[in-house]
Amino acid sequence: MSLCKEEVNHPDHYNASPSGIEAIDVLEWLPFNVGTAMKYLWRCDEKANAIQDLEKAKWYIERELKKRGEAL
Repeated sequence: MSLCKEEVNHPDHYNASPSGIEAIDVLEWLPFNVGTAMKYLWRCDEKANAIQDLEKAKWYIERELKKRGEAL
């Protein structure tokens, strides 16, 4: 089964923020773990399982904390 281009590049939840801003337009300027965590936070209420996305964000935040702790 092949997905249509819109389902891959611009699913509905990508632009669901009341701001109308797509997360990638802001987040691509952040460090990877921080941006990825923010992505999950940004869109958690636009998908079926907000708790799962919050857990994913937590995972990336914890990874970033560990990385920065090792740099000290």
